[in-house]
Amino acid sequence: MHSYKYPHPSVTVDCVVFGLDEGVLKLLLIKRLLAPFKDKWALPGGFVLMDEDLETAALRELKEETGVDDLYLEQFQAYGKPNRDPRERVITIAYFAIVNLFKYTLKASTDAKEAEWYPVNDLPSLAFDHENIVLNALSKLQNKVLREPLVFEFIPEKFTLPQVQFVYETILQKKLDKRNFRKKLLATGLIEVLEEHETNVTHRAARFHLFNKDEWNKKSRGGLEFRI
Repeated sequence: MHSYKYPHPSVTVDCVVFGLDEGVLKLLLIKRLLAPFKDKWALPGGFVLMDEDLETAALRELKEETGVDDLYLEQFQAYGKPNRDPRERVITIAYFAIVNLFKYTLKASTDAKEAEWYPVNDLPSLAFDHENIVLNALSKLQNKVLREPLVFEFIPEKFTLPQVQFVYETILQKKLDKRNFRKKLLATGLIEVLEEHETNVTHRAARFHLFNKDEWNKKSRGGLEFRI
């Protein structure tokens, strides 16, 4: 044990978790079971234990509070205003994450009373400084999808080109030119065309594609950026 001359703050992690549900970009929130802000909606998160690193803490809290694990997770900012937590001096490390809603079912537990997905553009009032954290995370996501293939974390393994464009437009909150978008996407050399087509659709059946993640990992190590 060490004795320090100056008091030191506690450290927490908070996770901004995005998912695409029925064409709407949504955010995963938990209703707090305990004070402060009991019964208030908040980001999943909690205190970092003495024997774990930050990412381990973030993954643990997500698993404990929502039942979600094995997802894309990236640290993006720290928040440390002295009065951000009424309990004590707390610095939080924020992560943004992406959940493929084709894979996961939520289950609230531990200090979360409920876990629910809310549209990003229609969020309830949030505890602590979580509204500011969400705004920063959304901006981070919008910037990264233009140079990294994060959209494929949102959708099924097999997808159509209209599906991919729709995800981009939903995240960026703007329309994209169809011809120019497809040209750029296919020019990456990372999209594999399948012989399968959509079935049971009223419009012209679109062809399915795959994203070659292994090829992306290899090319990205060489400095390639996925630009759309």
